[in-house]
Amino acid sequence: MQYEAGNYDVIVIGAGHAGCEAGLAAARLGAKTLMLTINLDMVAFMPCNPSVGGPAKGIVVREIDALGGEMGKNIDKTYIQMRMLNTGKGPAVRALRAQADKYMYQHEMKKTLENEPNLTLIQGMVEELIVEDQVAKGVITKTGATYRAKTIVITTGTYLRGEIILGELKYSSGPNNQQPSIRLSEHLQELGFDLVRFKTGTPPRVNSHTIDYSKTEIQPGDDVPRAFSYETTKFITEQLPCWLTYTNETTHQIIDANLHRSPMYSGMIKGTGPRYCPSIEDKVVRFNDKPRHQIFLEPEGKNTQEVYVQGLSTSLPEDVQQEILRTIPGLENVQMMRAGYAIEYDAIVPTQLWPTLETKKIKNLYTAGQINGTSGYEEAAGQGLMAGINAGLNALEKEEVILSRSDAYIGVLIDDLVTKGTNEPYRLLTSRAEYRLLLRHDNADLRLTDIGHRIGLISEERYAKFSEKKQLIEKEKQRLSEVMLKPNEQVQNVIKEQGGSELKDGIRAGDLLKRPEMNYSHIEGLAPSDIELTEDIKEQVEIQIKYEGYIEKSLQQVERLKKMENKKIPENIDYDAISSLATEAVQKLKKVRPLSIAQASRISGVNPADISILLVYLEQGKIARV
Repeated sequence: MQYEAGNYDVIVIGAGHAGCEAGLAAARLGAKTLMLTINLDMVAFMPCNPSVGGPAKGIVVREIDALGGEMGKNIDKTYIQMRMLNTGKGPAVRALRAQADKYMYQHEMKKTLENEPNLTLIQGMVEELIVEDQVAKGVITKTGATYRAKTIVITTGTYLRGEIILGELKYSSGPNNQQPSIRLSEHLQELGFDLVRFKTGTPPRVNSHTIDYSKTEIQPGDDVPRAFSYETTKFITEQLPCWLTYTNETTHQIIDANLHRSPMYSGMIKGTGPRYCPSIEDKVVRFNDKPRHQIFLEPEGKNTQEVYVQGLSTSLPEDVQQEILRTIPGLENVQMMRAGYAIEYDAIVPTQLWPTLETKKIKNLYTAGQINGTSGYEEAAGQGLMAGINAGLNALEKEEVILSRSDAYIGVLIDDLVTKGTNEPYRLLTSRAEYRLLLRHDNADLRLTDIGHRIGLISEERYAKFSEKKQLIEKEKQRLSEVMLKPNEQVQNVIKEQGGSELKDGIRAGDLLKRPEMNYSHIEGLAPSDIELTEDIKEQVEIQIKYEGYIEKSLQQVERLKKMENKKIPENIDYDAISSLATEAVQKLKKVRPLSIAQASRISGVNPADISILLVYLEQGKIARV
């Protein structure tokens, strides 16, 4: 029996990494927000890898923080190890990665949600949406509770018609044996949404007491204090190491001998799996010339003996998993505490979304996270933040926000999904960003804090500190462009020590810094600033001066892109009326309904000739509308 349970501005369905960011963003914008989740004990749970960050993903976490999101702050309070990756490479690919205490992470996030004044957190399973005239108006739970709202965000992760597959065993379940969401998936199809079936998986967890770590290689955290959030001032110094070991020929022989029992190869798994996170059986088959594969042993927290066997994702039967584990150095006598498994789930085809993450079919309905075809906590959180921001702004009758590909990796992620779609669980990679020299780990605040402040998620206090940082960076860059260094003994010695060629004439400090062998600390020793600068300011000054030419070229490309982005296409343009367009282009343009010429140019199947025709048609001003 249905009953009226409350009215809100925004309702968020789900409390995973996307849901948490969506709920907090909407509430902090001033929208009265309700979050509904199947199980309150699973808020912000990490059913797969207990980590945050890594290549591209770590930059997303920084972007979430710069916009006023929570993931960076939460991991800074709960990590057991922090490392900067790719330190030997350029700044465009450096990224932080933190090993999380998975239980502390979820409990800290739940506490944050519960203490947010504008946010109500309730346990309940949403089974249907209330839709009137193609506009979302509310939700109905399994118990009949009816909640009404101005906007709704769906962040159901891998729960939609979730099925766990382990060897010959297959049963209906969400991740980690949680209750799946069946009726909501059916309801979305009834509303006319196209769904696809995707698959992901996890490795076994083993007992730390039964690992012989002397046969593995230690992987410690960084000695230098690091953080994801620009607001973090307290650092965790007591870190736990991870450990590296490898599969071998015996491991691979066991896998080969049991492929007939693998759901991936027996035909039991129908969903498409993630290309960039393959199972161990997939790795052995696809890369059969490799004698070994890396296996990282990652502790799941300070107060548990469970260890995550990274690199051994599998859905092979439990007895085979145990046999495989015991072929790996250090794991010969290991006790498996949880078997790995695959999970299949429904996702919506993401080309059914606008760049705001509002659905095209149902107004005021947004989706974010793995329901949009992505994999990864960070991708989910980034989408959740933007969906929550836009659902909140919409409910408050304010203008929504779209991040461009040159603004953020989050912009790249969303644009890829809504413009190109995805045939497999999407993972963000640095190679997906054409402006990755601009979208760095170190400058996320410079790129996005203004936006976060403008919409109301960045406090005045934080914004004042940010503005001071910007001024100090510019002031120091200006100083280095003016200070002249003479070719005296001190200068020449520093250059020689770094393997550089001696000066023949005087040189500006900034120009000397551009030399590949020189860094800011060398220049600081020769021409010290009279103002004490923080390490992040020094880093920013060095990067901006050293890579000035490359950054300028990227900025010129961005300006050209903006001209294309500014050429808007009406939402209801009739592509069938443009007679010169290729048939494929008409089909793709009608499906995606791009908002700008730039977005149209990124659609697979829309060629430069089609873009030229579209431009002429728009410039003529005689636009037929459907």
